[in-house]
Amino acid sequence: MSIAVYPGSFDPVTFGHLDVVERGAKVFDRVIVAVLQNRSKSPLFTIEERVALLKKTTFHLPNVEVDSFNGLLIDYMHSKNAKAIIKGLRAVSDFEYEMQMALINKNLDPSIETFFMMTNTQYSFLSSSIVKEIAKYGAPVGDLVPKVVEEALRLKFQQGE
Repeated sequence: MSIAVYPGSFDPVTFGHLDVVERGAKVFDRVIVAVLQNRSKSPLFTIEERVALLKKTTFHLPNVEVDSFNGLLIDYMHSKNAKAIIKGLRAVSDFEYEMQMALINKNLDPSIETFFMMTNTQYSFLSSSIVKEIAKYGAPVGDLVPKVVEEALRLKFQQGE
């Protein structure tokens, strides 16, 4: 069974993320969307909220599960017996950083491969940061994120987050 991990902060999950999840689910037997608990970032959504939003937006994919982790990705990969990492790329600038990460991970465990997926062109400009910035000012984000995420963003910003 081929198990792949799609790691990220997903703060919040966007249609670009979901495009990569859906395409990865067609390639691998099982895809684990793994939300990173990054202590150096100050996320808008808690880890529990991000996991819940991902579960709601991927429920229709039977071979996708959502989890969270902290620490090294390679250690998490070992705990899940996964041999593939999925990374979405929007632009050349993404590739430079992700290539460095892939090489580091390959150095830590040569048996684990990183697979890069080019984003669908309609999402090439999309990032969670952009979505948060737009939503913060009350502009519509329904064409960038699922409805459940749009509602969660609206609530966060109404609460003054």
